[in-house]
Amino acid sequence: MKHTNNQTTTQTLTDLYKALDRQHPITATFLKEEKTDTGKKTGRLVEDVRTLEIFEIRTTRDGHIVFEAMDRETREPRTVRIDRLLTYTVHRMGYVLERPEPTKYVRPAPAPANDAQALFFYELARDQDDADYTPRALIQTDTDLAA
Repeated sequence: MKHTNNQTTTQTLTDLYKALDRQHPITATFLKEEKTDTGKKTGRLVEDVRTLEIFEIRTTRDGHIVFEAMDRETREPRTVRIDRLLTYTVHRMGYVLERPEPTKYVRPAPAPANDAQALFFYELARDQDDADYTPRALIQTDTDLAA
């Protein structure tokens, strides 16, 4: 078991990336926000222990490093912030859960060319979450991508 307060964030991330690359689950102790019966967050942090299968490590818009993982107990995706991770153990067994398929990227309508306010609202509306983006292969005949 590794305690995150005894090592740097870089060391923790290295271990998590290795677990992700080798598809080894981790058992993690972390702090999560407590919720009421109606699902509202109370702001109080409580300890939780879960066995997780990591499928993505990313940085949020707020600058927090998080990892997305499948919870072996509930079989649902879970997001854990690295700064709230207390301890973890990397196991040698393989993944057993199916990860959810990412949503497909839908190309937005063309931007308005002559109305500044419409362009402003267009840019706000097209700012989508990174998880919704699916890269596509570029073909030499795709002229609509030219700058």
